Amino acid sequence: MSEGTPPPAGGAQIPGAEKKLVAGILGILLGYLGVHKFYLGYTKEGVIQLIIGVCTCGLTGIISLIEGIIYLTKTDQEFVDTYITNKKGWF
Repeated sequence: MSEGTPPPAGGAQIPGAEKKLVAGILGILLGYLGVHKFYLGYTKEGVIQLIIGVCTCGLTGIISLIEGIIYLTKTDQEFVDTYITNKKGWF
């Protein structure tokens, strides 16, 4: 287990973990527009990805595809610690 937030008692869902599935799917389907970044609250990173995605006609979509897969393969605790608590904007 990571050193972040301790897991809630009684098997309750970790606050912030509900964003994992939606962020992963958005990253895979619409990530080249930075939608998953905006959803997680990373406005600066979202704008950067949107501009690059539009300028390259979506050729940078592989980056967001990888990010979406990373989101979905992390445990709920790892996802919350990395992207909600520590605000890691890229990979």
